[in-house]
Amino acid sequence: MATEATVETIAELMKEGHVLIDFWGPDCAPCMAMMPAVEALGEKYAGQVMLLKVNAPDNRQVCRDMRVAGLPTYITLRDGGEVERVTGNGATIDDIEAAIQRLLAGAPVTGLPVPEHLR
Repeated sequence: MATEATVETIAELMKEGHVLIDFWGPDCAPCMAMMPAVEALGEKYAGQVMLLKVNAPDNRQVCRDMRVAGLPTYITLRDGGEVERVTGNGATIDDIEAAIQRLLAGAPVTGLPVPEHLR
């Protein structure tokens, strides 16, 4: 089950464990097309990975802080550190599931650290 994250809640939600963040927008056709499949992944990996959904137009500060420049964007994190990013129109559900599997298999944190105010 997905949890809606906002600028007020995201820091606490993503600071521990395995997380997949789905950055989406209501006017983003690829985002809307992928949403049911992404939510199904959230259910498939429930208890292992927390699925957070961020409505990008409503949470621009989160997008700036996480350096999200386009939609859709899917980011996997471990204990608040970015492991992998899947972006763009060509992203497939298989790409996202492969990123989740790499996260669970222990892929290293590779992205920029999460800004302190989001921890």
